[in-house]
Parts: sequence; structure tokens; C-alpha cells
Amino acid sequence: MFTPAQHRTIAVKPIIVPTEGRDFELQLKVTAPVEGVGLPVIVFSHGNAWSMDGYEPLVDRWTAAGFVVVQPTHLDSRRFGIGFDDPRFGTIWRVRIADLHGVLDHLGHVMEQAGLTGRIDASRVALVGHSWGAQTVGALLGARVLDDSGKPGEDFSRKGITAGVLIAATGTGDTLTPFAAEHLSFMRPDYSTMSAPALVIAGETDQSKMSTRGPDWFLDAYHLSPGPKQLMVVPDGEHTLGGVAGEAVAETTDADPARVALVADAVSAYLFEALDVRDGAWSAFGGATETGRRAVLERKD
Repeated sequence: MFTPAQHRTIAVKPIIVPTEGRDFELQLKVTAPVEGVGLPVIVFSHGNAWSMDGYEPLVDRWTAAGFVVVQPTHLDSRRFGIGFDDPRFGTIWRVRIADLHGVLDHLGHVMEQAGLTGRIDASRVALVGHSWGAQTVGALLGARVLDDSGKPGEDFSRKGITAGVLIAATGTGDTLTPFAAEHLSFMRPDYSTMSAPALVIAGETDQSKMSTRGPDWFLDAYHLSPGPKQLMVVPDGEHTLGGVAGEAVAETTDADPARVALVADAVSAYLFEALDVRDGAWSAFGGATETGRRAVLERKD
């Protein structure tokens, strides 16, 4: 298994990002190695209801490997109380996308507030997301949302993004459950225009409550997008892939610290190579778990 270096880390929060048309200010947390310059950056988009304070098992491992991690809190965070029945909920997917653009637009301000001015490499910035966050990241990589007639919507892609990682990303097709079709109609991505390089990570046994399809639903971001793409299917992984959002949180149905480490290290290895930080890092990543089972790895150019 890929083993990251063990850097000491610091975290700074809350940092406020200037925004318009948002009911609550955009706050984020920055976690970084104590030492080092020319550091690559991960902007991370959380899953539904989470916040900048979640996903520590991933963030801790990424920063120990030498990344600066920026975590915005989106409006669907449970701390804001905007539920499925709130009339504002239907547009949160757009606000999420705007959040990521806002972070990227003000990255220099964010780094200044975090005391990291001069320590990052602004040419090495990647986007990573889990679940709803993965669909949010996909939009900046070029994916679009289909309307009721099946026509692709607006283009929210971001120029200059070298690579991204989609963890447990929403699938495509008219297979949403009645609840999802009513409350989450934006969960109809079109990946045919997602041309930016990306790693897609899916759980082998991830059965979504939002789709009538099986775990293959989470492979659409890989199979239906143009290359270059990489795929990793995590052995026995369910939607939280061992507990990526936190140790022993209620949503975790497949608790396994080794599985979380596998996901975190896969992201590090992929981004080291994709961002030209370390040649051959992804090529050398074997995808083996501590129990000996190997993740399924595929690629297309």
C-alpha cells in the first residue's frame, strides 16, 4: 500500500470567503503541513449534511502526505437546517458549485488568512468530493445536469483544474427512486463532457437508496466520461468506504480504518502523479488492503 510521509499538521478555521446571493456566509477550514513550500492543494467538497469539520480521516492523511486541504461548508450542512422540504433546497446544488468557484477565485485570500502565503503552488490545485460533493466536483470538471427533457444544462467547468477525484459519485439514467426524483432531481449528471483528468472511486457493494440500480450506478462517472480517467473499485466498500467522513459516525455502515486508508492513499498517489509532484506515484500504487484483497484498478486514455 502507498504510505504517505508523516508531516506534522495545523488547521485554521473559520476562514470567510466573500460571496453574493448566499443565505449564510461561506466558511471553510484549511489544514496544512507545518513545514514545506510549493505545496499542492486539495479543495474538498463534502457529502450531504456534512461540513468543514468532517472527513478528518481523509484530511489528516492527505496533509500528512504534504497537501494543503481546503474544506468549505456548503448550505446543505445540517448546521444550517435547510432540509429537503425547504424551498431553498432545490437550488443548493448550484450554490455548491458556486462555493467551489468562490474558493478558487479567492484562493490567495484563503491562504493569507491561513498564514500560508508563499507556501502553496497555485498551479497544482485539485478538486476532490464525496457523494454529493463528487457530483459538485464533477461539474467543475465538465459534467452537466440533465433537465426533465434530458437536455444538458449549464456548463460550470473551471479552466486550469489539472485533476479531480470523484468518490462515490452519483450515477446517471432515469433510475432515481420516487423520493430522489422529487427532492433531488439534479441527480441526473451528464458525464459525456467531463473531459478533465480524474480518478473515480466506487465501493464494490455500494447500494444507493437514491437509485434502483445496483453498485454499478457509481461507475457511470468513469464509464460514461471521456479519458483520461482512472477507476478504483474498493473491495467490500459501501457508500462511506470504511468511514471516510469520520470514525464511528452514524452514516458509516462498513467501518474499516484500513479501507479509509486505502481511499486516502489512492487519492494522494493519483494526485501526486497527476499534478506532477512525484513521477510514477499512481503507477506504483498497488491498491492492496491490509487483508490482502486488491482494489480493482482500470484506466482509459
